[in-house]
This record gives sequence, structure tokens and C-alpha cells, in this order.
Amino acid sequence: MHDELENGRAITMRTEPASLSTQTPVPRRAMPPDHSISVRAKRAADRLIVEPGGERVQPMRGYEDTFTDIVDYILRVTHRIWEEKAIGYLYEHYAANAKVFQDDGIVYGRERVIADTTQTIGAFPDLKLHADDIVWCGDEDTGFWTSHRLTLVGHNTGWSVWGPPTGRRIVLGVIADCYSRENVIREEFVIYNTAGLLRQLGKDPLTLARAADVAPPAPRHEGEVERVIGQGAPEWLPADEPGIEALVRRVLHEIWNWRLLDRIATHYAPGLRFHGPTDRELFGRGDYTAHVLSTLAMFPDAAHRIDDLYWMGNDREGYTVAVRWTLDGTHRGPGPYGPPTGRRVRQWGLSHLLVRDGVIVEEWTYSNEFDVLRQIHGELPA
Repeated sequence: MHDELENGRAITMRTEPASLSTQTPVPRRAMPPDHSISVRAKRAADRLIVEPGGERVQPMRGYEDTFTDIVDYILRVTHRIWEEKAIGYLYEHYAANAKVFQDDGIVYGRERVIADTTQTIGAFPDLKLHADDIVWCGDEDTGFWTSHRLTLVGHNTGWSVWGPPTGRRIVLGVIADCYSRENVIREEFVIYNTAGLLRQLGKDPLTLARAADVAPPAPRHEGEVERVIGQGAPEWLPADEPGIEALVRRVLHEIWNWRLLDRIATHYAPGLRFHGPTDRELFGRGDYTAHVLSTLAMFPDAAHRIDDLYWMGNDREGYTVAVRWTLDGTHRGPGPYGPPTGRRVRQWGLSHLLVRDGVIVEEWTYSNEFDVLRQIHGELPA
């Protein structure tokens, strides 16, 4: 992977080893060189959502004229569907064959997206979605990739898949990665932080994971987790390769695959803020190191893979980086997920990293720990 400049924009070219490449080929993509089109630049985002207007500031062939840029598109489409409850708006902005990868599997087709959205809003009729950040890349020719981090606030006054109303208030972090082109979202990856939701509703995720009426976990895996080849060691990524993407890939690879936890002291700020799954809030490198150790202790053969990564920013302003990742491992060690079971687990998640002066100062990482508990403790398929 290396970066080139084209018309003032950073263009990422992928040449990384096959073992670290994304699951599907990612085309040549333009990375924004600053935060001029961002949630932070809009400031009064709530007012802009309900009072649209203004001159278009970036080429967006095929998108409605009312949208000024890709961040405006994501903000206002989300607001109209979820808060104004114009659920049918999904017919205009989701492809009929859209693929949505969510906590518990893949949802195919727009009608299923509409049904799930209706059920969620029915369970939380006063739901408000607060946009925290949107990392984006792309252009009108290749389409746009967006990673929308938001906070959901509402009350459970309606029935949900988890049972009758509890009346409880939820404050839940969510990240949704979308690929859109010409006004239509064609693919989405979304993490709802289900274990955190269950706890806020007063339920125990571990008990539900063991319940007979919970959907069975993923099929049994065969073979070993591939982190090294033969009796070798993980490959090294070039230490001298420039660019924010190379830095983030190298840091995550060395910490999670090489187990070089001393890199945390090198690449994370002393006052690191970490917002994790199931409402974890960590402060400082010591807390974060203990979190990584706990995960690796439970899954000693864990292998970390980056499935997609894009960013916006520059050395002077800092960078915001969106990462989609997968962690494979075998539950062979003690930890918060219960005694070792020997079961294979696949966990995926979405992260936002805030990088300043070459170090990570804040991280938001969401994954579905409830699905991990299901894979560990749920009844295996016949």
C-alpha cells in the first residue's frame, strides 16, 4: 500500500501482502486531505439536518440536489428514517438487493432492512440518533464509503425481540459503515453493541446466550487459526513505510498478531480514552494494555485481520481513521467469557481512531460480545 496525490487528494493504492488484504477488492479510493467536509466542520449539525439547504460543495453525481456533500447525505437520510420515522424513505436510499452485515449475520434485501428498522423504532419510539463523527472517502466515480459513529438515546416503551417493554433508558454507541453510489446505499456493516443494550435493559447477556431459544452459534470450525505459517512467526510490515494507513496497519498487527504490547506505550497517548463494547470506558495505556491481555489470554491463538481501512486528515490537523476488523481465536483461557470451552470464535467489529502527532489519543471500538457469548456457550447445531 502507498499513497499518491491526485488533484490535491490522497489516493490509496493497495499492495499489502495477501494475508492482510481485505476480503473483497477495494478500488482506488480518494482519501480526504482535511476535515473540511465533516461533522466537526458543520458544528450546528442538528440545525442543518432539519433545515436543509446550501450550495453543493463536492461532486455527487446521481444524488439528490438537496444534499450538499456526502456527510450531509448520511446525516439527513439517517435523521429522516429514524427520527422523523419516514421508514419508507429506505425504498429510495437502499438498493433492492442491499447486503447488511450486522451483529447476528447477513441481512439480504431492502424489505428485511425495512422490517428490522420498523421493529427497532417500535421498541424505542422516542429514539434519538446523535451523530458523533463520520469518516468518509471516495468520490462520485467510485462511490462513497462512510463510517458513521453515533449515540442512540431512547426509552424501551415498546415490545422488542428481547421481550415486553422495560421502560428503561438506553444510551448506546453504534457504528455503521456504508457504501453508497448515486443516492443508494448498496452495502452496510453495522454494530449495535448488543451486549451493552441487554445490560441497559436489565438483562444478563450470558444467561441469554445459554438460553435454548437463542439462535445457534456459527457452525463448528475445522483446522487451526492461521496467524503464522508453519512453525514460523508473523510477518513484519515495513517499519519505514510512510502514511497514516501504513502506521495504523503496522500498530494493530504488531500488538494483536505479534503480541508486542510494549508498542502500546509507543503508539498510544498516556491519556488515552478508550470506548469499547458492552459500555467499557477505559482511561490510559495501563487499562488498555490489561484489556488486550485479557482478550489474548482467553484466545491464545487469536489472529487479527483488517478487512477495510480508510481515513481523513493530515499531519497538522490530525487524522480520523475507520477500521473494520475480524478476530479469530479458540476459547482456551480463563476470562470474563467464562471457563475455557475449546470452541472456535469469530468476532468482528468497527473502530474509529483519533491520531494526533503520530499517536492514538482516542479509540472507539464496538463489537458484538453477545454473539461471542453465543458462540462459546450456545447449543451447537445438530
